[in-house]
Amino acid sequence: MRKLFLFAWALTGFASAAAAASVPGLDAIYPELDAFYIDLHQNPELSGHEEKTSAKLAERLRRLGYEVTTGVGGTGVVALMKNGAGPTLMLRADMDALPVEEKTGLPYASKVTVKSPGGGVVPVMHACGHDVHMTTLLGTASVLAKMKDKWRGTLMLIGQPAEETIKGAEAMLKDGLFIRFPKPTFAVALHDSAELPSGTVGYAPGFFLAAVDSVDITIFGRGGHGAYPHKTIDPIVIAARTVLSLQTIVARENNPLDPAVVTVGSIHGGFKNNIIPDEVKLQLTVRSYSEEVRKKLLAGIARIAKAEAAAASAPKEPTVAIVESIGATYNDPALTKRVAATLAKALGDSNVSTIAPKMGAEDFGAYGRAGVPALMFDLGAVEPGSFEKAKASGTPLPSLHSSEFAPDRERTLRTGVSALTAVSLDLLAKK
Repeated sequence: MRKLFLFAWALTGFASAAAAASVPGLDAIYPELDAFYIDLHQNPELSGHEEKTSAKLAERLRRLGYEVTTGVGGTGVVALMKNGAGPTLMLRADMDALPVEEKTGLPYASKVTVKSPGGGVVPVMHACGHDVHMTTLLGTASVLAKMKDKWRGTLMLIGQPAEETIKGAEAMLKDGLFIRFPKPTFAVALHDSAELPSGTVGYAPGFFLAAVDSVDITIFGRGGHGAYPHKTIDPIVIAARTVLSLQTIVARENNPLDPAVVTVGSIHGGFKNNIIPDEVKLQLTVRSYSEEVRKKLLAGIARIAKAEAAAASAPKEPTVAIVESIGATYNDPALTKRVAATLAKALGDSNVSTIAPKMGAEDFGAYGRAGVPALMFDLGAVEPGSFEKAKASGTPLPSLHSSEFAPDRERTLRTGVSALTAVSLDLLAKK
């Protein structure tokens, strides 16, 4: 009962309405948070190159009194605030941006370009809201640093690199994240959403985001003149049959109740109309939740690719390589139930909802697979009026990774800080 009383008292000042979600002290620091967000948005950095971004985050956390370590798993940041005996709560924000040219028309739109490995120019944009994630992390860090009499334990804040290439979480873990630093009792993250109005949050217990495997297939043939196909073994025809046959894995081999996706996103072969090439390359993305389904999909892809090549008397078997891979993001059911109740108290029941799992992917799930109860929830980022108009008309809004995606800045940031603060005060509550 005392714990509930303290928690309720600590949340005094939280607004339940979507338009005014706030925590004590947030109004005073909001202008600084807003400036931090705009700076991050104007100066994005690609995966693995977050040097300036991580330095900005680290410097501000040090100012707040956190013990900060940089260079973890590349450009990763780990900030600790120890406040007596108690659990360790890890809050994670990712830092990298995307190779997208911003077309939002915002006065603070990114104009950043960088040189690609091939020597070309690549535009860069925070099109997935990682600037939102870092700003809400900093805001929560600021508020909790001034509320140390309301919580006990260790707050562990993570600035993670390379989420977009699904390498950052594993890199930090391999660099001793849970060995050099306290292993968390809980791990929590939020992700902005282009499918929820700002001022609201959504959660899903159990599987939340899919496992992803990027598969490259090279099909070999025997090239020649397009006028004499009978003197060749055409890898383009083999590739075409392979693409169609791959769809039967999901349509006819997989249980319809088990989510699965096999998408061929790229096919390349040949250079001229009248020349049959020697080889064709396919690039696939494969999505699933359970490891059983994941193994079945990957085995089926290899089997079909080899069988189609054999049926065409290809000179050799195709190569099938998994070039990127990350497991599903699974929300611990008990932690999800507890956090959902906390969010409902902080933001109001009407602003917290259960949402459906997605086939998108995230590397946050790696922390859960490392033995830590973990939860990721969605933070609405669409201006409520625009959301309702789009819902009524059926007009799609810009999605994450879109060049036109722009969060409803202030409401989204305030709600994010309010949500993470409420969750932290509960999970680190004084007994």
